[in-house]
Amino acid sequence: MVYLPPAFTEARPEALIEHIERYDFGLLMSHGADGLIASHIPFLVTHDRDELHLHGHLARPNPQVGHLARGDEVLAIFHGPHAYISPSLYELRESVPTWNYAAVHVYGLGSAFTEEARLNQFLQELTAQFDSSYAAQWPSLSEQYRRRMVQHIVGFEINASRIETKFKLSQNRTKAEQNNVIKSLVSSSDSAAVAVATLMKDRGLALP
Repeated sequence: MVYLPPAFTEARPEALIEHIERYDFGLLMSHGADGLIASHIPFLVTHDRDELHLHGHLARPNPQVGHLARGDEVLAIFHGPHAYISPSLYELRESVPTWNYAAVHVYGLGSAFTEEARLNQFLQELTAQFDSSYAAQWPSLSEQYRRRMVQHIVGFEINASRIETKFKLSQNRTKAEQNNVIKSLVSSSDSAAVAVATLMKDRGLALP
């Protein structure tokens, strides 16, 4: 569960979908007999009205395959840009350093699948998303090679039951302080800091 002060809550469905699709290399977490396990993997997201589904795949030996096959609750985390915020940017001298960031946490029950046809369909969608040139190349590879690759993976789907979205972007600061933060981030050589400034401006946190 995420500590989620009201000022930093992002409840708009379109905002969280956009975030997941943009930062789709996420962290899959589950809990087994040996404790917590995490895998860094690319995700595909589908949504229909109020329902959101995450799709991915794991190597067959990965212990998380068993957690998903049992229908355990899992957590997928999608980190966005982040940046250090200096207290020197605030009007009040006695202020503390902090960090601005954006993240989406998706909780849900997992399910696994190994059917060759379904795995092939998923891989086609995945390569089309991340590497269209390889998607065009894949059908030309030998059937033996393709089948061998598919046999080494397990696909999964997560039906989202709870989504927590936290965009901590200085919403609790004054407009003047927000502008100071944005100006500082925009001038940074760190692309992540510039991206945080863009998020702030997109949410109307800058003065005209």
